[in-house]
Amino acid sequence: MTFDAVAIGDRIAALHRAAPLVQCLTNAVVMNFTANVLLAAGAAPAMVDIPGEAGPFARVASAVLINLGTPRSEQRSAMLEAVAAATEAQRPWVLDPVAVGSLPVRTALAARLLEFHPTCIRGNPSEVMALAGAGVGGRGVDSVATPDVARAAAQQLALHHHAVVAVSGPVDLITDGTTDIRIGNGSPLLTKVTGGGCALGALTAAFLGCERHTALHAVAAATAAYTIAAEMAAEGVAGSGSFAVRLLDALGTLDGDSVRRRLALA
Repeated sequence: MTFDAVAIGDRIAALHRAAPLVQCLTNAVVMNFTANVLLAAGAAPAMVDIPGEAGPFARVASAVLINLGTPRSEQRSAMLEAVAAATEAQRPWVLDPVAVGSLPVRTALAARLLEFHPTCIRGNPSEVMALAGAGVGGRGVDSVATPDVARAAAQQLALHHHAVVAVSGPVDLITDGTTDIRIGNGSPLLTKVTGGGCALGALTAAFLGCERHTALHAVAAATAAYTIAAEMAAEGVAGSGSFAVRLLDALGTLDGDSVRRRLALA
């Protein structure tokens, strides 16, 4: 199946029609921005992240996001409950292993979560390498490696867990272990907004939640849509504050024509 601007535009339209319900067990620092990104893109966010509710909700959600940014004790239990239920109910779920490798509690939690084989693993190069056992993590949430350096680790991780791995960077790498897609869109301003990367994990879950074809293409389409919207938002912007607002506007107006004009497959 061909991955191109037309395929991405079709998936954006499908997301608008389906309005997928995305359960987010995510970072307390980014929760508001993540919800707004999902709403702007046409999805429905639900921040259901306590034990006793996380599992039952995962069974009815279209997709689940697990983000390890601020993994308090109660939320850690809810994450394990949610992914077990999502796996049983055959719901796609995304693991965003924030700062894994450099911090011990979340690194141990990520290892347990991987046993449930996420549909997608989305992180920076250092996080992906740490998950694959090829590195020790970055500088907190910042990477000290590049997507190209992390390519072999990402492919290994994808094959071992039957997952799609998305590695963020100036050129994003998305792989299922055998096929790689590189997307060169984006803006440096994404790194200046709290939640700029974390929100992409939620949007990825949204695309997976209404996917009828391959997970690889759904993840790549989410990455392309988000990074193209970032380019649109960055044009003539005064700074990171107005960029964050314009990113939401761009996601709300993004369509197939915008993708066809801007898509940069590397």
